[in-house]
Amino acid sequence: MMRAGAHLKTSGIWRKAIRFGSDRRGIAAVEFALIMPILLAMYFMTMEASQAIETSKKVSRIGSMVADLVTQQTTVVKADIDAIMAIGAVTLQPYNRSVPGITITAIQVTSDATPLVQVMWSRKLVNGVASAGPSTATVPAKLKVAGTFLIRVDSTLGYTPVIAWSSTSDQQRLGLTSAFNNIAMGETYYLRPRRSTTIPCGDC
Repeated sequence: MMRAGAHLKTSGIWRKAIRFGSDRRGIAAVEFALIMPILLAMYFMTMEASQAIETSKKVSRIGSMVADLVTQQTTVVKADIDAIMAIGAVTLQPYNRSVPGITITAIQVTSDATPLVQVMWSRKLVNGVASAGPSTATVPAKLKVAGTFLIRVDSTLGYTPVIAWSSTSDQQRLGLTSAFNNIAMGETYYLRPRRSTTIPCGDC
């Protein structure tokens, strides 16, 4: 036979359990804790997508701007070309998690019955250091017109998302891993000289 004290104790525990189960005062905090990781993930994805699109536009802008500056010249030297490439690299700011690569190639299409593509001079900027560029190049069929001179500019960038960036000690260090820690971006532009038929390089 159950004693009255035991019955009252059991009933009290049962009432507390019912009251705890029906208490809604902490439900907002629980919901927030559950949804917060999803909101953060969506925020970072949106931020990364917008930054990547803007950076891709700047990489394209580097190619068009550098090509435009070179084709306005009538003659150049290595110092001129290197300065133009340095200007192009600065265009990428404030993005600074990786550096762009820029290659400027002067191409002469011969007047042969079957036109050939000859590289007259070439300079490239890799990791901030300028040097001689490639000795061969290609030209799209539509631009392979006999007797023409072209300036080809290739701009490239290995885009590093901010969530995967591991910077130097004097900058913010995030160091998180990402499956997309090096997204290849690039653009190629071909322009003809504006003020002359060719653009020779005096010391290339």
